[in-house]
Amino acid sequence: MSTLTATAPAPPAAALVPACPGFSRATLAFARRELRDAVTSRWFPLYTIGFAVLAMATSFMALAGSGSMGFAGFGRTAAGLLNLVMLIVPLMAMTAGATSIAGERERGTLLYLLAQPVSPREILLGKFLGLSIALCASVCIGFSLSAAVLAWKAGGTGVGSFLMLVAMTCLLTVVMLSVGLLISVCTRKASVATGVAVFTWLAFVFLSDLGLMAGTIVFKLRVQELFTLAMLNPIQAYKMSVVNGLNASLDVLGPAGAYASRHYGSALPWMLLGVLTAWGALSLTLASVIFTRKSPA
Repeated sequence: MSTLTATAPAPPAAALVPACPGFSRATLAFARRELRDAVTSRWFPLYTIGFAVLAMATSFMALAGSGSMGFAGFGRTAAGLLNLVMLIVPLMAMTAGATSIAGERERGTLLYLLAQPVSPREILLGKFLGLSIALCASVCIGFSLSAAVLAWKAGGTGVGSFLMLVAMTCLLTVVMLSVGLLISVCTRKASVATGVAVFTWLAFVFLSDLGLMAGTIVFKLRVQELFTLAMLNPIQAYKMSVVNGLNASLDVLGPAGAYASRHYGSALPWMLLGVLTAWGALSLTLASVIFTRKSPA
């Protein structure tokens, strides 16, 4: 008498891959796809080469102008790199994020992605994760070449401060990417999203220094109000955080920096870190809510 045995179907290959805690398999799949597309796109080598060349040029000029080796040369280099980062990195991250969802929508591929058994939140988080890795890698390549120049000319003094600058820049990159994704989910064309991102970048940069100076003169702002406005700007919060991390006096940032140093002391770095984290978390959360509720067509 023959016996029939039922054989259970083999599980799909994706089910055999353990998911990373906090991210679904679909999110990680979209992250890998976004990272692959970013690395093979034209903007990644252009951003990487551009930032690397500017970072190396800044390092050479700062060290040549310092006339000395060691920490003095590094401090001058860090100041130059700080100003470079404040201009270049937010623009890189915001434009990359702004064209992500809007570009998929304009090409008509967003409907195809949403037709898959995935949620809009998983698509957004996957794109955020993949672009974050690509942008941070681009920034770290530029900093690595700058660090090589520093090691060649100034030795290894100040490595800890340099690593702090790199870590804070990566955080700024992720925050500005979140703002770019928020712009992207609110627009339907990549060109419009890019324009809004550039305008937002100009607003952040203008309000970082020149806007605060003009506001102080025109509106007679008190130092407390000046510090509050500076704290609300993520680029200015990044600047104060890096200057404070380099063990430099915040008095170089004017009345707002002196007021913050006197009144908040050791709590100031945590306040600045909280501002940057809040900008990133709120922007990404709002982008997720809008993207989930908004029609992709």
